[in-house]
Amino acid sequence: MLTLDKLLIHQGGFQLRADFQLAPGRKTAVIGPSGAGKSTLLAALCGFVPLQGGRILWQDQDITDAPPAQRPMAMLFQDNNLFPHLSVSQNVGLGLRGDLRLDAKDQAAVAQALHRVGLTDHRDARAATLSGGQQSRAALARVLVQHRPLIILDEPFAALGPAMRYDMLDLVAALTQEQRATLLMVTHAPDDVRRIADDVVFVADGLAQPPQPATQLLNNPPQALQAYLG
Repeated sequence: MLTLDKLLIHQGGFQLRADFQLAPGRKTAVIGPSGAGKSTLLAALCGFVPLQGGRILWQDQDITDAPPAQRPMAMLFQDNNLFPHLSVSQNVGLGLRGDLRLDAKDQAAVAQALHRVGLTDHRDARAATLSGGQQSRAALARVLVQHRPLIILDEPFAALGPAMRYDMLDLVAALTQEQRATLLMVTHAPDDVRRIADDVVFVADGLAQPPQPATQLLNNPPQALQAYLG
């Protein structure tokens, strides 16, 4: 269970509050207008943005001040954060060791992750040579190899066409289920929410609202969400 206990985030003149829990094993979409603070919320949870108030708890343990590497989540950013001069397997290996000094167990884990995302034949290719979809798969493999109980996605498939984006969403859904992980994913697309999400966190007007069932919320949106969806 991830608990956001009266979180307060300040960045310049921007302020965001959040006070809710994420149930284990659920897939939660984070939606809302541009600039509402969706990515900022995820970055704060992962330890990249400091809190001005409140606490973050994992399994009732306070992780508010824990360094990012010691938190129970792995984050996939919108730009995938691949190193273009490194091979695919090296990029994935960075999820295990920053110095890439991988032992046999680590190398086997990288191979398994690449197999699961369909990139075994590209393991030695430089990341710069991959297509957009392949880069997304490589970045996802780096998340998978960490085996964290929380997977955080910040619009990593926004640049992909609809068919490939749906393929990646289906892959994420299958992999999170296999790892029994909890998923938190920023998206701007209602179709993505309907395809993958159990719950929705709506972010607007300085507040990240508690999760609500996705189908129920999209079928009967409150006025603020209806205005966003158009």
